[in-house]
Amino acid sequence: MHIVGVLEIAKDILKANKRLAEKNRKLLDKYNVKAFDFSGAIGSGKTLLIEKLIDELKNNYRIACIAGDVIAKYDAERLEKKGVKVIPLNTGKECHLDAHLVSHALEELNLEDIDILFIENVGNLICPTDFDLGAHKRILVVSTTEGDDIIIKHPDIVRSSDLIIINKIDLAEYVGVDVDKMVKDAKEINPNAEVIKLSLKTMENFDKVKDYILKNL
Repeated sequence: MHIVGVLEIAKDILKANKRLAEKNRKLLDKYNVKAFDFSGAIGSGKTLLIEKLIDELKNNYRIACIAGDVIAKYDAERLEKKGVKVIPLNTGKECHLDAHLVSHALEELNLEDIDILFIENVGNLICPTDFDLGAHKRILVVSTTEGDDIIIKHPDIVRSSDLIIINKIDLAEYVGVDVDKMVKDAKEINPNAEVIKLSLKTMENFDKVKDYILKNL
């Protein structure tokens, strides 16, 4: 009975989160703001990717960011240097953002003055999986330095993602990683997701990521 009770509570939490996520999405739609949720482990390159996207897009689009982390100010400060509005969300002991936290961040943004909202989730491949934030697309960033089995070890977040980015392909040969295996694993787990091999050092295929953002505005 105790286990059943815990499972029911978990289901209730996820249902409540889903309702709030839909409310967030409707609010964003009202103001024609497109939101992208970036998930991935610590060190995968999420923050740098968002920085590069801001550099490329800020002259033509009004961008804001939500930076989520146990202590969010460090990534938030990096993004603020790009000249965009950033709301830091400290999660404390929680290992993911949720729709409730994001709803409060949206209250601090002037949505009438935003075209694109980048949400950087906490560096974790497990906890964020079931928590829809209200974003329009989830972008999963993994890196070759995590090993070529990183995707197959975390199928749930792969299934819940719309775009899967395999970053640091310039380091693959040095860490003995088969990038093609990572692509194959991703496509087998989630045939509907787009997969992009990326190097933020050489900027190989960065334009494909930028084009993905643009085609989903």
